Amino acid sequence: MSSSPTLLTRPELIDLHPSPGDVCAAVGQGLARQPRQLPPWLLYDQQGSRLFEAICQQPEYHLTRLEKCLLQRHGSHIGHCCTEHSAAAPVTVVEFGAGGAHKVTPLLHALQPAAYVALDISATHVHTACIGLQALHPQVPMVAICCDYEQLPALPDHPLLAGQRLGFFPGSSLGNCSRAGAVALLRHMATLLGPGSLLLLGMDQPQSIPAMEAAYDDAAGVSARFARNLLLRLNRDLGANFQPRHFAYQARWDASEQRIEMALVSQREQVVSIPPLETVVHWASGERLITEHSHKWGPEDVRNLARQAGWRAVGRWCDTQDRFSLHLMEHGSLSQC
Repeated sequence: MSSSPTLLTRPELIDLHPSPGDVCAAVGQGLARQPRQLPPWLLYDQQGSRLFEAICQQPEYHLTRLEKCLLQRHGSHIGHCCTEHSAAAPVTVVEFGAGGAHKVTPLLHALQPAAYVALDISATHVHTACIGLQALHPQVPMVAICCDYEQLPALPDHPLLAGQRLGFFPGSSLGNCSRAGAVALLRHMATLLGPGSLLLLGMDQPQSIPAMEAAYDDAAGVSARFARNLLLRLNRDLGANFQPRHFAYQARWDASEQRIEMALVSQREQVVSIPPLETVVHWASGERLITEHSHKWGPEDVRNLARQAGWRAVGRWCDTQDRFSLHLMEHGSLSQC
């Protein structure tokens, strides 16, 4: 009688969470901009992470469903390509912005990696996710790292990170960056992952304007609650006195920049105090606080951005209507699957 795989030790949590000073500095810099804009990582406290998971379940939010279907359908081929382009097998999967770690399961099934490393800004959320994932994949060692990976100078010196690495960046999250920002982030990922690394990107592609706007402004209002939760976080962490009910949520397509822009719009003239900044912020009626962007780039745009960062395309998989695609890249390689 065969025995099931032995459950490994509870996944470790390495907490490199931004300090309160980092939060304060990011808010001060963002509110000094015109228009005012805060970095997206501030959206993802524990409650924000839960709300984002709920967004992914809304009928309007097609990205998660399409990406999951692609990973399930093409997982074996992706695994084959990774093996062909790996100096050593199996690889260690490093997921950027892992959140609830729901998307990586088909990849773990296909690759049987040496280890799985989850990076996310919310410590409790990502650690809990890894504990649940470990039960499904007891043969795969796992570690959760709470960090702002965009500011992380290097991955921790850890035994699970000793081998060749496959970065996994799903959910079209690269689209939160401008073109220049995307190139900079892809370069940074190459530095974090190391020489000869691989990267699997999930990217949403341009669609009808109503479909794109609905994906970020669902009828149930979850996206709006997600955005307003940012103000609640600033009230809690910085002692600010934002009144979320006085800000309306808006998601609109900006054709000139090829992106959905998400913002909170002040519904009246109001003043907000933020004690650690020793300042009050005056808001005019109609003034916008940009919370996030989601750029929509076609396949050639993605390849060009990656090429500028030193990545080379080795494989691409898309759904039948070409709405979402997975891009496999290798740093410095010219060969293709």
